[in-house]
Amino acid sequence: MKISLGSGSLLSQGGASSLGWVERLRRFPWSLLLLLTFTSTVGFGILYSAVGGEDNIWLFWRQIMQFGIGIGIMGSVALVAGEKIYRRFSYLFYAFSLFLLVMTMIMGSVGMGARRWLELGFLRLQTSELMKVALILALARYFHDREGAKGLGWWSMSVAFLMILCPMALIIKQPDLGTAVLLGAVGMTMIVVAGLSWKVLLVLILVLGASMPLVWNGMHTYQKQRIITLFSPERDPLGSGYHIIQSKIAVGSGGLTGKGFMAGSQSQLNFLPERHTDFIFSVLAEEWGFLGGIGLLLLYLLIIMRSLLISEMANDRFGLLTVVGATMLFAIQVVVNVGMVLGLLPVVGVPLPLISYGGSSMVTTMIAMGLLAHVSIHSKQHGRSV
Repeated sequence: MKISLGSGSLLSQGGASSLGWVERLRRFPWSLLLLLTFTSTVGFGILYSAVGGEDNIWLFWRQIMQFGIGIGIMGSVALVAGEKIYRRFSYLFYAFSLFLLVMTMIMGSVGMGARRWLELGFLRLQTSELMKVALILALARYFHDREGAKGLGWWSMSVAFLMILCPMALIIKQPDLGTAVLLGAVGMTMIVVAGLSWKVLLVLILVLGASMPLVWNGMHTYQKQRIITLFSPERDPLGSGYHIIQSKIAVGSGGLTGKGFMAGSQSQLNFLPERHTDFIFSVLAEEWGFLGGIGLLLLYLLIIMRSLLISEMANDRFGLLTVVGATMLFAIQVVVNVGMVLGLLPVVGVPLPLISYGGSSMVTTMIAMGLLAHVSIHSKQHGRSV
């Protein structure tokens, strides 16, 4: 999403003109940026080992460059726009992202059996990443406009559910089950926080349970195989179960303190597949052991706690739900990725935030963090910069 720096009228909307640049910088959540930077730096070291050192060093340098771009995007999202800009254009952004998903389905490029990218000449855009942010903003606006309602009735629930299902259906079609499930989880979390009636929630759970046979029949064969493999990877150790078996071996062989930097046999001898993306946590666990894995999870916990503290400062329901959505987007990816490499969840291709290699994931994460910082900067309850 691009915001023109030359438009004075744009910056003045939503009361942004009342805050000078010095004040905005003072209110910026620098502790959050410090945590993000430290976690990403840890990720650079893990990635260097995962890609095999000098053989694929360009991946290492590109990740550093992508994080630098991400910091610039985070700063722009947080500092440039006025307080109400994101709320005002949230539906437009959602519609645009939905349009991009449709265009991806029609004319997107194919890679690894999936049609997930739009080739824009100078840019290869994974459109589902934009939808993660767009859905958060659209749902936050939708529930903000219904702030006076006592709980969410059937109609409100149906509209919100439709806003989630439309992009999910298009993303499943690519196919990208991991991102679709992630969108659904983030969307449902926001609905519950917004005030979902317990009666509606109970009915929804019952309907979801009853529809599972239909969902199963509608899944691709490889998606069914992933779920079967979750419970019994040994049934096909050289096929569908290979990834998770090798991941478990890597995690278990790390022990308490690990084998040391670039000394993991599973990763360095190429037994571990997708070790620089989906299974990068396995590289960390093998080389730095249980303590290294716990250390990274503690960093994630600090980021999540710092993000939730910002939710207490939100001026309105839109800000609150934006922070909740952005935080849950980050947290759910951590839970799904770590659960996946430990064999607790199916392998669905969800990256580990700030650690897994990938420009689209990095940019999306930093946009979400920029929205958090934006809420903090414009908070009327802001006492001092933290």
